[in-house]
Amino acid sequence: MEKILELLQVDYVALFLIIGLGILLGKISVKGISFGASAVIFVAIFYGFILDKLQLQMAMPSIVQKVGLVLFIFTIGMQAGPSFFEAFKSQGKNLIILAILTVLTGSIVTVVSSYAFDIDFKLAVGLLTGALTSTPGLAAAIDASGSSVASIGYGIAYPFGVIGVILFVKLAPKLFRVNLDTEEKRYEESTSSEFPEVLNRNFIVSNENAHKKTLKELNIRFMTKANVSRVMRPDQEPKSPTPDTVIYKGDLVRAVGTEDALRKVEILLGEPTDIKIPRSGQYEIRWYVVSKRDIVNKSLKELALQDNYLATVTRIRRAGVDISARPSQRLRYGDKLLIASTKGYVDGLTQLLGDSIKQVETTSFLPVALGIIAGVLLGKLNIPIPGGGTFSLGLTGGVLIAALLLSRQGKTGPIIWNLPSAGNSILRQFGLLLFLTPVGVSAGAKLVATIEEYGFGLFGIGALITLIPMVLVVILGRFWFKSNFLSILGALTGGMTSTPGLSAVDGMTDNDAPQVAYATVYPFALVMIIICAQIVATL
Repeated sequence: MEKILELLQVDYVALFLIIGLGILLGKISVKGISFGASAVIFVAIFYGFILDKLQLQMAMPSIVQKVGLVLFIFTIGMQAGPSFFEAFKSQGKNLIILAILTVLTGSIVTVVSSYAFDIDFKLAVGLLTGALTSTPGLAAAIDASGSSVASIGYGIAYPFGVIGVILFVKLAPKLFRVNLDTEEKRYEESTSSEFPEVLNRNFIVSNENAHKKTLKELNIRFMTKANVSRVMRPDQEPKSPTPDTVIYKGDLVRAVGTEDALRKVEILLGEPTDIKIPRSGQYEIRWYVVSKRDIVNKSLKELALQDNYLATVTRIRRAGVDISARPSQRLRYGDKLLIASTKGYVDGLTQLLGDSIKQVETTSFLPVALGIIAGVLLGKLNIPIPGGGTFSLGLTGGVLIAALLLSRQGKTGPIIWNLPSAGNSILRQFGLLLFLTPVGVSAGAKLVATIEEYGFGLFGIGALITLIPMVLVVILGRFWFKSNFLSILGALTGGMTSTPGLSAVDGMTDNDAPQVAYATVYPFALVMIIICAQIVATL
């Protein structure tokens, strides 16, 4: 028995024991609700509580939590980065408002509770930062108040700040009678409206104005935003067109583009037809993968494929979404291009683009290491606040913003800021487990002592600071802004700066709506928490 107790106090044994039991617990489903990887924190809290009751000492090295945190946040930023700026334009405003309301509501509840129950504001601001699980907010509060008493309030409110958000986001769909499958479809439809489906269609040239004109003279790409991939004259083999290809009445032309673009082609050339254009032995249509580093961030216009290879890019597939091949479209590492070209140029296109799916799917840790270093440095910058004072983004905010910017950039010199989906998923899961375990053990060890010393009243106030903002934000997001429910939950966890909460939402859906929303609002929420904590601490 003594040897077992000794093993329980060994940090690496405890780490993997908690992770293993947490994963098993997370697989248990009760009425359709399961906690997934988030269950690790419940096991960790119970583990810390048991150690405390048995008067055993065990502290996880702080580096475990920090490494887990930076890996989890960095991989979220890398995955959400390409969609972040588009989402900011389309729905970011409402999501940011929801996140700011989360912080402001929590701050108002804190101030009202402090006056109502005669709580020292230096302690109350700790309740606020604990309820919102914001360590940077706590640091700002201690610095502003000049007292460490805020850390006591933080310790009281933090356990429910972690658990309460997880429970709320898991129960929210049932409480608000939301069908997550329907919300996923809504999100996919809204995303596809930003990136319309790319189609192909055959047309018979019947417009007199198009007769005996070259494709260059017709300027189809500029006039319609569609691409011509094949032209076939009656009784002749189809061919891959060039700008100098002349079309005549009765020719069959295949065009590729959005529905709107193809309607314009119909006006320009003639009616669509079901007549097939057979494949010719002279040209080939196939997918190529962009794996050559030196063409990343270059536009299709810069590559001049038609001039150099007699090739036409008819569509681009990026992250599973087909987008139109516009001349101004810049290529990203891992893009797939559907290209029509003569067979003689296939080898040349392969050398130009790389076309190595193995290379694209190979995870390199260099961008991870350099990206995290950049995030750490960014988080340490002191940013001035109008009217005096400064704040910093801290470790979490710095790493997240660095990942967002770098993934959007795509390439810096010889470095490709890319993580394949499989590698990203493994690193994100591993980071999450490393992060949750020490957080839970620490909270569990302090649970009994905190209750005995301060009673349950402060726990109740901390719970209100956690719950009231969440309920208000979901109601406003659902019924006022009419936002997608998955995006609301992502914005909510971002506003609460709750990475465990995000992991709980992440396990409820297969799409990236919560992650994009979280990444969209988190920097704004972090700044608001720091500012509000400094204000409350000085009241």
